[in-house]
Amino acid sequence: MQTTPHNEAKRGDYAETVLLPGDPQRTEWIAATFLQDVRCVNRVRGALAYTGRYRGAPISLHTTGIGAPSLAIYAHELLETYGAKTLIRVGTCGGLAEHVKLRSLVISQSSSSDSAINRQLFGVYDYAPSANFELLCRAARLAAEMGLVHHVGQTASSDVFYHPDVLGRFAGVRAHGALAVDMETNALYTVAARFGAKALSICTVVDSLVNHEDTDSTERQELFTDMVRLALDVATSATSAEAEPGPPRR
Repeated sequence: MQTTPHNEAKRGDYAETVLLPGDPQRTEWIAATFLQDVRCVNRVRGALAYTGRYRGAPISLHTTGIGAPSLAIYAHELLETYGAKTLIRVGTCGGLAEHVKLRSLVISQSSSSDSAINRQLFGVYDYAPSANFELLCRAARLAAEMGLVHHVGQTASSDVFYHPDVLGRFAGVRAHGALAVDMETNALYTVAARFGAKALSICTVVDSLVNHEDTDSTERQELFTDMVRLALDVATSATSAEAEPGPPRR
């Protein structure tokens, strides 16, 4: 019997830190490329999930699919049923600012949304979910140390991929500094806040809505190497920091 309607993994099959790619092929690639002692823990609906180790630290991967509703289901179940405590999205985004170039990384500080989900949850309030500050600072520091071209700031999440007004619909958030748009970050930060969990979204810019540029789909797996390595280093450095004893109390 499945533990949840969407997951066949048993309790204890997931590490406390889970990376969240959207694409099952990307999940499989990350597992094969970066993790050791890997085992597959979920195949339901093609949402592949793996648990293994990175530099000795336990790490899990779980495919989220596309969009806020899909990610919200898996994030909710990972936190409520499987005991996850830290969720890090590794996905793609479209640039909304001219200086946000293809192949650079966007580390989302906060995320606006056009989704009706928030209106169902918060009524008259426009809830503003944000990243975990500790993870955000660690990601920014490590990205700089690794020499990665990256941007840290606010982003947007949209429920609509094919929209007749490609750029105009983002005029408001662009005027207020939004760097990029994806479809999942807002939902990730909202669900994590509900459970008191840590969350961070790191995305690779694969197209620009401003400059009308696009990466080729054949190079995209290669593009994700820096993003995934950064996310894994953020996750494992967090684990190491928590394991280290603090200064003696007086």
